[in-house]
Amino acid sequence: MVSSKFKQDKRLETKGAVLSMVCWVRTLLFISVLVPAFVECRIRHYHFNVVVKNATKLCSTKPIVTVNGKFPGPTLYAREGDNVLVRVTNHVQYNVTIHWHGVRQLRTGWSDGPAYITQCPIQPGQNFLYNFTLTGQRGALLWHAHISWLRSTVHGAIVILPKKGVPYPFPKPYKEKVIVLGEWWKADTEAVVNQATQTGLPPNISDAHTINGHPGPVPNCSSDGISIGLYTIRVPFDHNCKNRNFLRFVNADAYTLHVETGKTYLLRVINAAVNDELFFKIANHNLTVVEVDACYTKPFETDTLFLGPGQTTTALLKADQGIGKYLIAISPFMDTIVAVDNLTGIGYLRYNHSLAFTPTTFVAIPAVNATPVTSVFSDSLRSLNSKQYPANVPLTIDHSLFFTIGVGINPCATCFNGSRAVAAINNVSFVMPTTAILQAHYYGINGVFTDDFPAKPAIPFNYTGTPPSGLQTMNGTKVYRLAYNSTVQLVIQGNTIIAPESHPTHLHGSNFFVVGRGVGNFDPEKDPLKFNLVDPVERNTVSVPTAGWTAIRFRADNPGVWFFHCHLEVHTTWGLKMAFLVENGKGPNESIEPPPSDLPKC
Repeated sequence: MVSSKFKQDKRLETKGAVLSMVCWVRTLLFISVLVPAFVECRIRHYHFNVVVKNATKLCSTKPIVTVNGKFPGPTLYAREGDNVLVRVTNHVQYNVTIHWHGVRQLRTGWSDGPAYITQCPIQPGQNFLYNFTLTGQRGALLWHAHISWLRSTVHGAIVILPKKGVPYPFPKPYKEKVIVLGEWWKADTEAVVNQATQTGLPPNISDAHTINGHPGPVPNCSSDGISIGLYTIRVPFDHNCKNRNFLRFVNADAYTLHVETGKTYLLRVINAAVNDELFFKIANHNLTVVEVDACYTKPFETDTLFLGPGQTTTALLKADQGIGKYLIAISPFMDTIVAVDNLTGIGYLRYNHSLAFTPTTFVAIPAVNATPVTSVFSDSLRSLNSKQYPANVPLTIDHSLFFTIGVGINPCATCFNGSRAVAAINNVSFVMPTTAILQAHYYGINGVFTDDFPAKPAIPFNYTGTPPSGLQTMNGTKVYRLAYNSTVQLVIQGNTIIAPESHPTHLHGSNFFVVGRGVGNFDPEKDPLKFNLVDPVERNTVSVPTAGWTAIRFRADNPGVWFFHCHLEVHTTWGLKMAFLVENGKGPNESIEPPPSDLPKC
């Protein structure tokens, strides 16, 4: 009998697109076959071929950009401390980069991936070797394209297992499952964003949500439906699962999670959606959250997960219900007037030994504007803060920053109605350069960026009240400069210049601690008194509540240029982004490594 630990190591070796690895191996001989039994790997090689593949969903077929012909792409498996080498070869017509979302990239900013921030893109027919080490991280992250809207289909999971011999700080699961959530457009997403850029209007919303690439049953498609015995149910449902339209049974393009009664599963749930924050729920089953963004948490039980784009949540699922089939549902969150894809993505949890036509147990999904559900979930997250995994929250602050974020309207003579939607941080709408900022910084190239990004708004106003009239954004390629090892407190304040909205914001190159959040305007006198400086959750992406604020703290101990932006791709496209420039410290161990010889050229 092969142990589950051995199976895990075998999966780690072979999963995804691993080509080779350099390992220290002790072997055992089983049936005349040499099998690695105790493996301590240090280097893991992957090869990502970016190719176009036809995909059929929602009763229509279109070509999509993929990695290795897969949607979602291959899962990258490694252990904490491993060196990962990924050769990315571009076989498509578009420029490409890959971002390893949440990987800290200590001193290896050249491999971070955002186009024109840390690298020029990989041009058609070219390739680039991403080289980074997974230091001090364990859990689930994701990788995705980081140029234009290619990440709608170019994305996948990263699973970082603990070091060899180090157990999880929670009960060992029977099996682990990766669940990647996404969005699907019937149209070419590059055409969608290009049309929006030309007209100045918001881009069209997606047509469906997906679970591991499967939309499940959706309306207006005769081959999709929820099977219940000999019938199907069309979606979207209302929130009480009423008004069901029964149709003849047909198979749906739906993901199925197979489970064994009495076993415990570790679900690594990843939101790879482009623009939608999502709820995740399984009928009649609770989940115990144990990790977010590759950082362990104090366990807590919930029936609903809430994830913004770019966020990950790892939770234990106990298969403790009766044999049968249970609905898995992902649904959007939007508590303001902004349009959203309101279709529910559907999958199934199915117990082994269930009958072929087992009735489905339904689930009541949260309302689209269920703000209290998001607040309860966010407020329940706490760092594990154990002796082995401490929460090293900065207690003294060198830079106290206040960023107000939101969307606006600027004049545009060539746009559809004479105006263009824009987004900004501290009233600065970021302009992408044509030379990568990290290269300009490293080689001392002038004229690419300036280091005068404002630490606070130039004109204070009532951020969540009636906005001032005639306030236009300024354009600029601006960074904020930080000395090595300095500490930062950043209050991110949402505004209501056009409409209040939840903003999942992502910081490259560093984790941060979420020390506070609230609704309304941040009060610099009263609100810091309520900060959690003991066990705040550690993340790389955090949602700023609608018409509210979030306070984070981090230490700038990673030299390089690090992107900070809203992870709603529509807002990033409009300019809601900036970068931190962290200077070198003393000596080579506190300095960014030299650029690789194959770094792409602009």
